Amino acid sequence: MSRQLPLALRYPPDQRFDTFVAAPPGALAQLRALAAGSGGWLYLDGAPGTGKTHLALAACAEAESLGHRAAYLPLAAAAGRLAAALESLEGPGLVALDGLEAIAGQREDEVALFDFHNRARAAGGRLLYAAAAAPAALPAGLPDLRSRLAQCARIALQPLDDAGRAEVLRLRARRRGLQFDEAAIAWLLRRAGRDLAGLTTQLDALDRASLAAQRRVTVPFLREIIGAGGGRSD
Repeated sequence: MSRQLPLALRYPPDQRFDTFVAAPPGALAQLRALAAGSGGWLYLDGAPGTGKTHLALAACAEAESLGHRAAYLPLAAAAGRLAAALESLEGPGLVALDGLEAIAGQREDEVALFDFHNRARAAGGRLLYAAAAAPAALPAGLPDLRSRLAQCARIALQPLDDAGRAEVLRLRARRRGLQFDEAAIAWLLRRAGRDLAGLTTQLDALDRASLAAQRRVTVPFLREIIGAGGGRSD
């Protein structure tokens, strides 16, 4: 069914290469090459909120826009039954496997992933792994799988600083046509957590509220919608 969905519904428009902020040098070029059909295997790692899922979805969206087959699989949703989940992903194309830590240490899933990696390589497939830690730091129990993962080109992602988070907020507000005062951006970031997914959810709610009230997003408007509690005073 997912193959029949429009690209924008399968891969959210916020999750694109041109909306990613502060990528490591050369990282986007590597990912674009993978999406375009060159390269073999990439391994993304970083703490939660560093953009691993963003880049995995962006790679799949770009691959499909270029006419290539692509699939995204969050491994937390397939843990315990990974062999069955991977069956439909056989063949050439790009497969993004997000959240390796969810199956690390589960022998049956690790064996299924090891076998899938080998079959994908033989079929000319391209793999993009995403994990919270480097291959050597994963609690994987299968040495052969760890070895395969260590052979991938690695991209290590770092958490954004406050300036980077503000730029993400500006970009996403601009894509929505949302008028967001700079003072309001600073106010919101002081009160929001560092989780960009949560920040995006809050931005969606503000977009709806702004549209309903026909008002731009200012600090007074944020105080009305979110409230002044829970953060430092201005």
